[in-house]
Amino acid sequence: MTFVRPYYIFSFMAHIHKKMKKGRPYYYIREIARVDGKPKVVNQIYLGSIERIIELAQGGGQRCLKVSVEEFGALFVANLVEKKVEFAAIVDSVVPGVEQEAGPSVGEYFLYSVFNRMIDSCSKRALPEWYGASAIQQIRPVDIKQLDSQRYWEKWDRVQESDITKIASLFFKKIAELEKVGSDCFLFDTTNFYTYMASDTESELAQRGKNKEGKDWLRQVGVALLVSRDGKLPLFFREYEGNRHDSKEFYKILSEMTFRMKEFSGKDRELTLVFDKGMNSDDNISLIDATPGVHFITTYSPYYAQDLIRVKLSEFAPVDTIRNRELAKIGKEEDRLVAWRTRGEYWGKERTVIVTYNPRTAAKQRYAFDKKLISLQEKLLDLKEKVKSQKKHWIDADRIEEHYTEECRKLYLPKDLYDVSLEKHKKKWRLLASKNHYRIGLHIEKFGKNILITDQSGWTTDDIVQASLDRYLVEDAFRQSKDDDLVSVLPIRHWTDSKIRCHILTCVVALTYLRMIEIKLLRAGVALTAQTVMEQMRKLHSCLCWTASKRSADRIIEDPTDTQAQILAVFGHKIDSGVLQNL
Repeated sequence: MTFVRPYYIFSFMAHIHKKMKKGRPYYYIREIARVDGKPKVVNQIYLGSIERIIELAQGGGQRCLKVSVEEFGALFVANLVEKKVEFAAIVDSVVPGVEQEAGPSVGEYFLYSVFNRMIDSCSKRALPEWYGASAIQQIRPVDIKQLDSQRYWEKWDRVQESDITKIASLFFKKIAELEKVGSDCFLFDTTNFYTYMASDTESELAQRGKNKEGKDWLRQVGVALLVSRDGKLPLFFREYEGNRHDSKEFYKILSEMTFRMKEFSGKDRELTLVFDKGMNSDDNISLIDATPGVHFITTYSPYYAQDLIRVKLSEFAPVDTIRNRELAKIGKEEDRLVAWRTRGEYWGKERTVIVTYNPRTAAKQRYAFDKKLISLQEKLLDLKEKVKSQKKHWIDADRIEEHYTEECRKLYLPKDLYDVSLEKHKKKWRLLASKNHYRIGLHIEKFGKNILITDQSGWTTDDIVQASLDRYLVEDAFRQSKDDDLVSVLPIRHWTDSKIRCHILTCVVALTYLRMIEIKLLRAGVALTAQTVMEQMRKLHSCLCWTASKRSADRIIEDPTDTQAQILAVFGHKIDSGVLQNL
């Protein structure tokens, strides 16, 4: 399927326009561009009466009478990515326009939201104002008054759940073609995003559950994401009900993900899916076992494998990772990640098992644990004093246990680290609390350790550990999705399931575009994050300037910084004397 978009010019001459008001002439600078194939005023700046223009002109022939400064660089780069992918056209192929439809298409409504999510996320209500301060009319002309929240709701009302699925499929297929995704390893994770949706608002998606931001009292929406290991590119996503357990959703979409992975990598390749212990279940592992050519690497809870945690560190050996090599070079071999390998029966079959130990992580966890233990001790001392008061509600064993358990929950500590009891001594109640050193020892033994289980018995220990470590790529994508400025899924301020689905699709597309920018720069030897690129390019402005010596206005681009020029060069452009040019 081929999608064609018109080419938009990026600079053009403006003209002076005269208006008669109550018999007197007043003058404006006007810029005209073709919007929906018709000439349309896209920018207008008031100059004033002829007397005012003469007055301003007396300052010198080259004096600027009026200047309009607009953000240019970030939108320009974002639109260059869109020209390759043509996401708006993909949407329009699935949700075509209706008869006598005016203004931007449904695809363009999605796209202008994507651009905003890539640069400086704001609400749909604030979108016209945000675009009004940008050079969008020189990049991709649009009637920004049409980009208000009401029009968004009207357009997005036409998008069905099945449409979102089809759009996403076509979009990721195009991404895989452009970036030549051929990975044999994929990384999977889930997260959830809270909403401020009222309890009495009808929604299947927004439900209460265990929120990863700790906001369990708010309704939330779950999102599953599949990322290619080699390029960190999103290739599949699915939104789901906030009260659905992650492992249940994993089972539901596993067959579709398998199909997508084979589509991207080749049907005859052996593929590996990396996920965390939250997806572990007999049903999920059995389904993977029953799928030809698909393998897995997962983490495993130390709680169910105490014997593995107690293996002596003398049995462990360093893993060959980039970080370990760096530590060895600076003489810190004792800080290297080490691993021990064995085999064991899990989910009905013998699997490869690897236990890793990170000394630095262990030290951090021990430091945090000691602080939490002190906090728990202080809480117990406080409870002891309250029991001493002998007040009725403080000599209730159930109440004391409730307070202790709640404090452990807040500190993310197991409640068996202390033996707590309420006893009567000489007709008075007292609280007894003593450390359970055996339980504390077991808890400390887990610090810095991670258990990996896989059916990839042919892989080396180094390869298995590195694949698991690379799962941070999908975690990093979720962190980016929760950034306040870029992507910014949170908080979801939409009130219907259809709008929530549209919003999440927009955010995933923005996330993908940002990663494509990083990849393009990296291939050119420029190691910049998407956030840095957007921050730098937002500072590159387009300026409209009219001087007394000319009868028209000039639009120029300000001189770029070295970083901005470097970014533009990677994308095949340069700025010479204020004019944007191809290299």
